[in-house]
Amino acid sequence: MIGAQDQSYPEIREAVRRLCADFPGDYWQRLDRDRAYPTEFVRALTEAGFLSVLIPEAYGGSGLGLQAATAVLEEIHRSGCNGGACHAQMYTMGTVLKHGSPVQKQKYLPKVASGEIRLQAFGVTEPTAGTDTTRIRTFAKRVGDTYVVNGQKIWISRAEHSDLMVLLCRTTPREECVKPSDGMSVLLVDMREAVGKGLTIRPIRTMLNHATTELFFDDLEVPAENLVGEEGKGFRYILSGMNAERVLIASECIGDGRFFIDRAAAYAKDRSVFGRPIAENQGVQFPIARAHVQLSAAAEMVDKAARMFDEGLPCGTEANMAKMLASEASWYAADMCVQTHGGFGFAEEYDIERKFRETRLYQVAPISTNLILSHVATHVLGLPKSF
Repeated sequence: MIGAQDQSYPEIREAVRRLCADFPGDYWQRLDRDRAYPTEFVRALTEAGFLSVLIPEAYGGSGLGLQAATAVLEEIHRSGCNGGACHAQMYTMGTVLKHGSPVQKQKYLPKVASGEIRLQAFGVTEPTAGTDTTRIRTFAKRVGDTYVVNGQKIWISRAEHSDLMVLLCRTTPREECVKPSDGMSVLLVDMREAVGKGLTIRPIRTMLNHATTELFFDDLEVPAENLVGEEGKGFRYILSGMNAERVLIASECIGDGRFFIDRAAAYAKDRSVFGRPIAENQGVQFPIARAHVQLSAAAEMVDKAARMFDEGLPCGTEANMAKMLASEASWYAADMCVQTHGGFGFAEEYDIERKFRETRLYQVAPISTNLILSHVATHVLGLPKSF
């Protein structure tokens, strides 16, 4: 399947495909059975420089844009691999890059670019807040040159495999703020020093191998020098990072969708029933064709959102729409692929069932479809808010 999206950054795409060939299905199947982290895969991506494409050359990165990053992640997923174990290494550092002090940038970004430091944890969601970020309760109290943090976070992926975490917390109670989004601050937490000294990490086992956790803060001390930007303005600091995250997740969905379509088309041409390939049956070929159409349209929206991000244009709506369209297109393709394979679609060795579970996540995370529709309804169409 060839489309316009396939033609961007061909050298990067080819290099990613070659790398991913060293990590075939049985590698991911073993990890999936043991719920293990793909350490070797992440190391290979890091050493090849693919996880530092968004970091400026001055700090040891490639200095490329979001469009290049989407090419990397799309090809990872089209190859049958999974970038979810490390994709945050690409965008989480954006909070430091855009809003950190010169000292913070020089201290952390070169080490993130080289892989010496993993900055993969993004501490925002809480059990009682969900996607209503303004209602987070984790609180950081300033005591001299230290912030003392208490609270809880949930669905924090890769916390066990990250050296640093970007933590969003309240420094002023919500009820004391003029706007609900005021009074939140961003702290850089050194996980290596924090675990066992006020930070407890509890893994959460889920239907897919995603290394997600719950975090508990009990008088965790964080140096005040780790405050990113100004106190109380943290909410707007993380918004641009969220846009990048949604576009990159969308590109992974495009890659997943292409994986499913590639596999379904190849299987349908090879599989014979009643004396002929099942690909001759319109009942089989039409769903594959529909998946291609839907995915091609979604890919154009992802490319538009990434281009706007790279040009510095406001792209919150486009990032949301790209994520929604891509996640729904990949999920349709996943269901189609299982149906095309019949019973073999449920067999571990075909990798279809694993990718089926992986791509389902993205209609829920990092933002649910309903919240995207609400954003479009109220911010684009001018309809009244229901909450």
